[in-house]
Amino acid sequence: MGKYEWLLFLHMTGAFLFLGAAVASLIFTFASQRYERPSEIALILRLASYVIPAFAIGGLLLLVFGIWLVSVGGYDYTDGWVIAALVLFILSNVAGAVGGKRAEPARELAERLAPENDEPTLELTARLRDPVALTLDYGAALLGFVVLVLMIWKPGAGG
Repeated sequence: MGKYEWLLFLHMTGAFLFLGAAVASLIFTFASQRYERPSEIALILRLASYVIPAFAIGGLLLLVFGIWLVSVGGYDYTDGWVIAALVLFILSNVAGAVGGKRAEPARELAERLAPENDEPTLELTARLRDPVALTLDYGAALLGFVVLVLMIWKPGAGG
């Protein structure tokens, strides 16, 4: 394998980690809304925190090797698809981080309620269904997949 193939392999490994973490995070978010007992919700939301390293490692591999691939692959850093992918990648990360921060109070509340009486509350339900946090989480994942489409399609890159 040549340099380009190694860079592509590492870039794609990052993409799989990053997007896999996004999908896992959405599954945990969705699953947390399907349970009522705070102990179950707390467990699911704690499990979601284990995907954070995959986001970080995947995002780093994706960005570093993606930028390197632009020059090795004969593309230009000013190509529209490259700029769009970088901007959308940054927006995806920001939206995911802000959405994750907004979801922390739900996990904290579930962990606090679990040992008390393990009964659901309207406040916990409202926090789990926070429309801003959900929009940010789902939006972050959607942006990540748009970046994937740009990386595959490379609109305007030619042949």
